[in-house]
Amino acid sequence: MVFLAMVLFLSLHPQLQAVFENEYGWSSLVVSLLHATFWLPLFVFAGLYKRLYLISRFDEFVKVIKAVTLGVLILYFTVTASGLVMERGVGLMALHYFALMGGWMSLNRFVIRTIQRMYAKRGKGLHRAIIIGTGKTAFNIYEDLLRNRTLGMQVLGFVRVPNGKHHPDEVPEDEIIGNVEDVDRLVTQMGIQDVIVAVDPDKRADLVRVFQQVNHPDVGIKLLPDFHQLVIGLNKTNQIFGLPLIEISPDVMPLWEKITKRTLDIVFSLFGLIVTAPLLLILMVWIRKDSKGGALFKQVRVGRYGEPFTIYKLRTMVVDAEQETGPTWATENDPRVTGVGRILRKLRLDEIPQLYNVLKGEMSLVGPRPERPFFVEQFNKEIPMYFRRLRVRPGITGWAQVKWKYDTTLDDVFEKTKYDLFYVENMSLILDFKILFNTLFSVIRAKGQ
Repeated sequence: MVFLAMVLFLSLHPQLQAVFENEYGWSSLVVSLLHATFWLPLFVFAGLYKRLYLISRFDEFVKVIKAVTLGVLILYFTVTASGLVMERGVGLMALHYFALMGGWMSLNRFVIRTIQRMYAKRGKGLHRAIIIGTGKTAFNIYEDLLRNRTLGMQVLGFVRVPNGKHHPDEVPEDEIIGNVEDVDRLVTQMGIQDVIVAVDPDKRADLVRVFQQVNHPDVGIKLLPDFHQLVIGLNKTNQIFGLPLIEISPDVMPLWEKITKRTLDIVFSLFGLIVTAPLLLILMVWIRKDSKGGALFKQVRVGRYGEPFTIYKLRTMVVDAEQETGPTWATENDPRVTGVGRILRKLRLDEIPQLYNVLKGEMSLVGPRPERPFFVEQFNKEIPMYFRRLRVRPGITGWAQVKWKYDTTLDDVFEKTKYDLFYVENMSLILDFKILFNTLFSVIRAKGQ
């Protein structure tokens, strides 16, 4: 549609096309292709391709006009400043272009959303959801979703909470598909995208237990706003066609910041690997001479959305350090740490090979530290909301690393999880830079362990 918009615009302004052909040798097809390569990334940054429910067509119109306004201003100042097109009446032409692009793209979105709503009313293209709760609250929200298919959710069943009230005349027994303990299995088996928590007021104490059962970071958790006091700081209220739902652990980083964050990860990790290559070779030789075994240490960690990956570090402990003890944390003055390893840990030089993980997209420069599967399974059972930290890429450094000490007990992990959840709920480029600067000062002060 963006491509066709430029073809149409050039056909309405043949004098402009003549300039492109005579001055630069560009045909209308070339100009239209260049036009598309400008607008599509801009629309990505503007969030027009972000996965949403059936967004209001008016809200969509506002988003499109904002994006088009920004794009037209960029093009206008670029053209006038560079002298790419020297023609009288360029301002009037820009207004014509704005009206064409704004109207064309808005019409396109309006048609698509209208068709989408028609399919939704037939029960197609909806988010697969389950409701936790079998009482009056659960039934009321089910009726709302059933009555308004354009809300975008298809309820596949109800989940019973412990000692929950069940109203046979409201929630049929055959609509109850399991208990709270079955949520994780149901999500996997049924491909659930959203879990709606609708417990009765007398069951509010069970909310944390309910959240723990949703062991899938990519699954949305929503609850009625009456209960927001229980999750202060972890919520965002969305109005979905008039139905207020609180979203637990929302995606707070705008798309343009996500793209910038990933771009910086690639640039800095590639630059870091190239610059530190000579140092890495020296350190690897030093490690091999200091103790038996390879210079690189590889270990399976849990990454974004619970996906396992292999992390790379410079070896700082003796080979098979956990052969007798099994998985365990490092402690201060740990006897398993080698002489060279102690220096590398103090200066955090053992972390350099993780830049390769960052380059591959398995990690980020900043994020929650990746843990081993053994510990993740244990923490999921014992620390409320621990799994929500898996919504983002793990990092070489993070908010918990600069604000809390190294893990030595489960209590330490519990405290660090608070910092990790804070980071997940408040992700921004500014916060990332703040963490990186704090990490740099920690390295200078040799505060590693």
